[in-house]
Amino acid sequence: MKSRHIAGMTAAFVAATLFSAVPAQAASSVQIYRVYYDSPGSDNRSNASLNAEWVQIINRGSTSRSLTGWKLRDRTGYTYTFGSFRLGARKIVYVHTGRGTDTTKNRYWGRRAYVWNNTGDTAYLRSSSGTLIDKCSWGSSGSSRYC
Repeated sequence: MKSRHIAGMTAAFVAATLFSAVPAQAASSVQIYRVYYDSPGSDNRSNASLNAEWVQIINRGSTSRSLTGWKLRDRTGYTYTFGSFRLGARKIVYVHTGRGTDTTKNRYWGRRAYVWNNTGDTAYLRSSSGTLIDKCSWGSSGSSRYC
């Protein structure tokens, strides 16, 4: 009788271990740091105004990370896809809405219209496999949001 009780306890322990919640995965070292969703001045769709609307993405890690194929999108579905790009360790990259020449610090969406809604929106960052890496939401007050 004692061995059946121990076997039952062992089986219960194994089942509880196998079916217990898996701890949350550690946060990615790559994150949305800040969104400047309401560019200064009037919204006249000039390239300068469009490029004053941006998202900062930070790599808090100690090694560079490939962002090739990663996607930054808004709630509506407007999507920027990173081409071949590595974000250095402890570095920030700006993704500007307008047109420009890509560098290691600045990437350009190439749009001729605004993406981020001044009245509230959400920025989503997904890996090349589609995994949600980070998101940042804001309401209708202010012009930027630290995430």
